[in-house]
Amino acid sequence: MAINVLEEQVLPKMSTPKKFKVSLWRRLMTVFATVMVIGSFVFLAAMFLSIIVDVLIHAWPALNIKLLTDITNGIGGGLKNAIEGSIIISLGSLLLAAPIGISAGIYLSEHGHGNAGKLLRFLSDVLVGVPSIVLGYVGYITMVIYLGWQFSVAAGIITLTVMLLPYIARSTELALSNIPLSVREAGYGLGAGEGRIVFKILLPGAAPAIMTGLFYAVALSMGETAPLLYTAGWSNYMWTGNLTKEPIGYLTYVIWTFINEPFAESHMLAFAAAFLITAGVLMLILLGRWYMVRAQRRMGAYR
Repeated sequence: MAINVLEEQVLPKMSTPKKFKVSLWRRLMTVFATVMVIGSFVFLAAMFLSIIVDVLIHAWPALNIKLLTDITNGIGGGLKNAIEGSIIISLGSLLLAAPIGISAGIYLSEHGHGNAGKLLRFLSDVLVGVPSIVLGYVGYITMVIYLGWQFSVAAGIITLTVMLLPYIARSTELALSNIPLSVREAGYGLGAGEGRIVFKILLPGAAPAIMTGLFYAVALSMGETAPLLYTAGWSNYMWTGNLTKEPIGYLTYVIWTFINEPFAESHMLAFAAAFLITAGVLMLILLGRWYMVRAQRRMGAYR
């Protein structure tokens, strides 16, 4: 009886929460942080829309069927050869960089806890910080001059591959690291070997994030100019299929060169190329996000 009386006296006091008084300084800082976040978002959205609208306005007169069916002719014409070259170089660099980068990411995630893994991460970070024009110059010295490939598709693809490797490796490592350790332990407990766990359990689970990283890598390669100036050169004609000793056209060269010409037609062509690059990069990013959300929704991450 005495215990019940004690509980009645103590429990209400314990269950009644004390009112937390928010200081004026904290309220002001909350309002300030909210205004800064909203203002930053509005600023970034306004800058993005202004770039898109400005490029679209200047490129609108050149956006016609001729742009896709004609090749460049001096300072005018269409962008058929440049569009073809950008697609070939971007896809070629992805096909080379993806297997190597994903393999490096698997190693860093599963075995990169020692000195070798630390060294590989350090070198990867250094490679990310190297300016792309330096990579282009190294490619020019080694492939264009020393190997005698001249300006060619192979030289441009290999140079972009080197640039994309650290991005793909790091995105793969982060994707695999997000999978809980218990999943690996469950695989080992069922008698699966390391190869089966990686290829049958880890990679399918991390595939959405890895694919998103690959989409971003393609978007990054599409916007590069400096490394291709030293390796791929430029051509006003369609690619004939030779990997070496044949230059190729690409959209970023049109942007970089034609905007400096004193002719309205060349300016419109440069803005049209900029619009195609921007639209292509935006579509790849949106496609990557859509694929990731769709895959995670199927696995129960989203409702």
